[in-house]
Amino acid sequence: MLKEIEQLLVLQDRDQKIKVLKAELEVIPLEQKRVEDNVAAKTQALENIKQRSRELELQRKKFELDARSRRDSIAKYKGQQFQTRKNEEFQALGLEIQRMEKEIQATEDQEIELMEQNEIAHQEIMQAERSFKILKAQAEQQVAGLKQKKANFENSLRQTEAEREQLSQSIDPNLLFRYNRLFLSKGGDAVVPIEHEVCMGCHMKNTTTLVHRVKLEREIVHCEQCGRMLYYLP
Repeated sequence: MLKEIEQLLVLQDRDQKIKVLKAELEVIPLEQKRVEDNVAAKTQALENIKQRSRELELQRKKFELDARSRRDSIAKYKGQQFQTRKNEEFQALGLEIQRMEKEIQATEDQEIELMEQNEIAHQEIMQAERSFKILKAQAEQQVAGLKQKKANFENSLRQTEAEREQLSQSIDPNLLFRYNRLFLSKGGDAVVPIEHEVCMGCHMKNTTTLVHRVKLEREIVHCEQCGRMLYYLP
């Protein structure tokens, strides 16, 4: 194999590795954000349940205060009954007392219903908190793993880039320029084999004369269709 082709294949291997590592590093922040967004969503869901429980308790206390206020009014009206000597006023106070007792009964029924709803909400909170605790522990492990993964990729990237820099110094600058341009424009495949007169980069057939030139291994030969550098695989 032509020496220059051998050098470029080694260089291309490093460049492809660099490309993969950079792609992996770009994905890690997205994965971490997905984990963090999931935790944030579960946190908000838990807070929503707690807020609902607080609202139920506030409503219950409001009904409790209403019932207490009506009881105070009933006590006041009963006191007025004992003080009045008028039968009509006594009966009117009695009717008002009955009305308030019915309202107290309705209020207490609503209060009991709210207490039952709040009990269900408390059970949901306990279950959600248990699930959230597990989720948070898993998320912390995932984030720690992603950070370690990032550190490993960054270390590999630095090493590979250093190797790439050292390799490129032994390659003719003009050839290196042509290779770099092809690597960028052809999606990471600048140097490819030719098999049965077909370029393995664009999968198009080349002339017999061009294939013969590749087999001679005397010069850098480019695919007639895509312009990639070719080498022969027996």
